[in-house]
Amino acid sequence: MATLLLLVIYMAFISLGLPDAILGVAWPEMRIDLNVPLDASGFIFITSTASTIISSLASGFLIKKFSTAYVTLFSILITSLSLLGFSLMPSFYWMILLAIPLGFGAGSIDTALNNYVAIHYKTHHMNFLHAFWGIGATLGPIIMSTFFALKYTWRNGYMALGIIQLGIFFIVLLSLPLWKKNNLQEIKEKKEFKYKDILKTKGVKTSMSIFVIYCAVEFSIGSWGASYLVESKNLLPSIAGALIGVYYLGITIGRLLSGVISFKLTNSQLIISGIIIFIISSLLFLLPLPVYTLYGLFFFQGVGLAPIFPSLTHETPKRFTQEKSQYVIGLQIASAYAGASIFPSLFGILAKNTSLSIFPYYILLFSIKMLILNLSLVKTFKKET
Repeated sequence: MATLLLLVIYMAFISLGLPDAILGVAWPEMRIDLNVPLDASGFIFITSTASTIISSLASGFLIKKFSTAYVTLFSILITSLSLLGFSLMPSFYWMILLAIPLGFGAGSIDTALNNYVAIHYKTHHMNFLHAFWGIGATLGPIIMSTFFALKYTWRNGYMALGIIQLGIFFIVLLSLPLWKKNNLQEIKEKKEFKYKDILKTKGVKTSMSIFVIYCAVEFSIGSWGASYLVESKNLLPSIAGALIGVYYLGITIGRLLSGVISFKLTNSQLIISGIIIFIISSLLFLLPLPVYTLYGLFFFQGVGLAPIFPSLTHETPKRFTQEKSQYVIGLQIASAYAGASIFPSLFGILAKNTSLSIFPYYILLFSIKMLILNLSLVKTFKKET
């Protein structure tokens, strides 16, 4: 029964990944269809992220009141309805409205399941969990780019993804009896903390900063990689979408490999190794290499990023205690989504006023900063790690 519950949790994380990269792939066509400028997607990112941050910070209360199972179930439901709404919306302003429930759903499920797995399962399970997020994030761009290749519209792509999301919702609904005993025990064990006290804990602010920068990098590639390839490299939208799919495939495979390697390496070693792989592959983007090499570069960027988020999350109960972990992870997830929204949005403004060709330099700069902060955090906890 415990194994079956873990499989359901993995399935729920596929639903979390499905919507994450599709806007970036669909945006070159969507903005023309909706008659909005290049940087208008920033309004969507900011709205969605604000909702995600609120739900992440409220997750401790929500889990206490409703349990991890029901928070997960409701989150999947509202994200599926949001995706279906995107496929039917008459104007750009509806996108902003629909981004609110999409963000609420993402924040709640992300925080709840990350904390649950960080406390109850080992490192390889956390990497496998995020690999399933990668499966969802890989499928999203592939499905959208397939519809483009078949001469369908972005609306068809959103409709298909919404239907898949509904299917996952019904799977989780049928699994509710598996959650009951574990969730009741989990709620009883929780202790109340104030966020102002959590923020004073050693290493919390540095950890939050790493999550900001990590997601700034990951989501900037997912959000602007396709636009960069279409407008700066003159690739077709279907090819650009496929390349973003390869990037998320790299994250997925990288997390599966990280789960296996975690039997030999510590979380900190996995994180630093991943950042170095990412920096090397990002440096190669600056060279005048043939177009076909982009498949390898995007793949290895994904492999490099793969262990960072799950390994950082899995270290949280160890570094900050199990009692505080739900609150610290709530802050980390909120920080992650802030980075995922603010910096891609700022890059849109920057690209509009300069050129999309600065994209590789932007990614490289953030990856170096991420390495510096991780080395600093490892030094802070060197006795524990």
